[in-house]
Amino acid sequence: MTKIMSNRKTVGLISDTHGQLSQAAVEALQGVDLILHAGDVGDNKVLAALGSIAPVEAVRGNMDYGLWAEQLPPATMINIKQSYFFLIHDKDKIDLDLSTIGVRAVIFGHTHSSSIEKIDTIWYINPGSATHPRYGQNPSVGLITVYEKQMDARIIEI
Repeated sequence: MTKIMSNRKTVGLISDTHGQLSQAAVEALQGVDLILHAGDVGDNKVLAALGSIAPVEAVRGNMDYGLWAEQLPPATMINIKQSYFFLIHDKDKIDLDLSTIGVRAVIFGHTHSSSIEKIDTIWYINPGSATHPRYGQNPSVGLITVYEKQMDARIIEI
């Protein structure tokens, strides 16, 4: 029997759910290997529902309160296929020189507006808000496909 090893990992990105998780968001995240929630979760039930799709890493946003939210870190580093992803709710709160620690991408939320931008060697990806978008945008999530030496990121309107 031959074991087939995947050379990629698909990561779902979501933020600013504020206690709601639409069926469209659930469908868009089906089949991912990992979900990163960039804060303002709103309710632990959202994390439980996402956890039924794939393992979840989440950070606390400025609107996350209560005992369940206190268990979430304000920021975390995740190693995916030998690349470091920095997960935080508000990118303006980053107080580290990410380039010196080898961060490949910053995943953040807070603005309720989706964006993908590369600054120097670091990608900054905001999946937007899955429930309360701003600036005329539609609700959205993000997907990153991580390979050994590259990654592809995209925003999916839901």
